[in-house]
Amino acid sequence: MLCLLAACLLMPRGAAAQCSANNSAFKSGETLQYQLFFNWKFVWIKVGSATWNITQTTYKGNPSFCTTLTTRTSERADKYFMMRDKLTSYCALNLVPLYYQKDAYEGGTLRQEKVWYNYPNGECAVKSWYRRNKNEPSEQTYQSRYCCFDMLSMMLRARSFDASNFKVGHRIPFIMTEGRHIEWRTLVYRGKKNFKMEGRNVTYRCLVFSYLEKEKGKEKEIVKFYVTDDANHLPVRIDLNLNFGTAKAYLTGMTGVRHPQTSIIKR
Repeated sequence: MLCLLAACLLMPRGAAAQCSANNSAFKSGETLQYQLFFNWKFVWIKVGSATWNITQTTYKGNPSFCTTLTTRTSERADKYFMMRDKLTSYCALNLVPLYYQKDAYEGGTLRQEKVWYNYPNGECAVKSWYRRNKNEPSEQTYQSRYCCFDMLSMMLRARSFDASNFKVGHRIPFIMTEGRHIEWRTLVYRGKKNFKMEGRNVTYRCLVFSYLEKEKGKEKEIVKFYVTDDANHLPVRIDLNLNFGTAKAYLTGMTGVRHPQTSIIKR
């Protein structure tokens, strides 16, 4: 996972070339379903669900993958904190990012985000648009010889990388566009770990990665991913450190998976 990206960041090639990659992990029609949990006074409470879907379609007349991630809290959880999020990403069939949109209604606040990608003269040019509630939207542009990603296009890209030669602590920097920010972020490989699914007699052999951001000059772990150690690289567990607490997402169902699930070590 992410081995090719690390090489790309060190090579002075055109952005469009370094952004492309072979998709070896997923196919059109894959749908993953998750249950969301939140830590409330040392007790984990089910608060909602999420669905991740990948479909082959077209973007501006060209073949592409459309990825959507929708999350929502349950009626019970809505009384305390309502969440209705939808993330949409378009990537070319070679995984080059094309467009990203996020509509997030969380705790009474609506945040909207749009990102357009272009690749002029061998570089990556990004235009982003962001608005909070009905405030005046902010726009910015960014151009680099390195590739830029949003959350969904990065997750798609990462699923096709090979981590067989990674050592624990291996770091991969990349440029992320998120909200008002277009900044360098870091993924860190934490090693392998067996993970037993909550409420099911299934254990997966997983690769573990941390997503880090800098806050006041210090690195902070925002997300920890557990992905299956097989050709699918399915995210089966996601730990999130939020401003208002800790949340987890567990994979509960799947259809349209491309490869045999050889990472299952116990049923």
